[in-house]
Amino acid sequence: MCRTDAVVFDMDGVIFDSERLVLECWEKTGETYGLSDMRETFLPCIGTNSAKTREIVLERYGKDFPYEEFCGRASALFHGIADRDGLPVKAGVRELLEYLRENDVPMALASSTRLAVVTQELEQAGLYEYFRVVTGGDQLEHSKPSPDIYLMTCEKMNAEPSRCYAIEDSYNGIRAAHSAGMRPIMVPDMLPPTDEMRDKSVIVLDDLFQVRDWLNALY
Repeated sequence: MCRTDAVVFDMDGVIFDSERLVLECWEKTGETYGLSDMRETFLPCIGTNSAKTREIVLERYGKDFPYEEFCGRASALFHGIADRDGLPVKAGVRELLEYLRENDVPMALASSTRLAVVTQELEQAGLYEYFRVVTGGDQLEHSKPSPDIYLMTCEKMNAEPSRCYAIEDSYNGIRAAHSAGMRPIMVPDMLPPTDEMRDKSVIVLDDLFQVRDWLNALY
């Protein structure tokens, strides 16, 4: 097993295949406002917290756009589906978590989503117990791509960032982990890897099965 102080996971797009559902809810809600470009608006929001998302949306549609109303409708639609069906877990999640636990590797989660929602979704999927530390985006002021959430999480773990892997799917997440001095692993979801992402990541892999195999082969 690789020598590392910890492995820190992002949640949406890494643990759960949730970002596509969020986009679907945004698009359906956007129709009621006569908006047909929600995908272009949504993609830059991936990996950010609610405050940054609000900033992006208002910059695109103007300060008079009823963001809170829009967000409330989209959120209600999302949670109605998630509460009914549960969020789909990404391929390889359980296998990777079990592999790390069997090898006594501490795990944490650092998500831009609010802590209460993160906790609820992890518990509903039976995954919360794997993580020694769980950090939500509402626990700090600056969202990804700021490194703050990763630095906070590593501090809670008593782990040196340079000895920790961060598993991310978004550009903002990779930037945050890289700025924190961690070892980012990109597992793309809705956003394809770019030259910048390849440069800032130690490796880009297709899924979490490959992450497990790659970590196992390091040592």
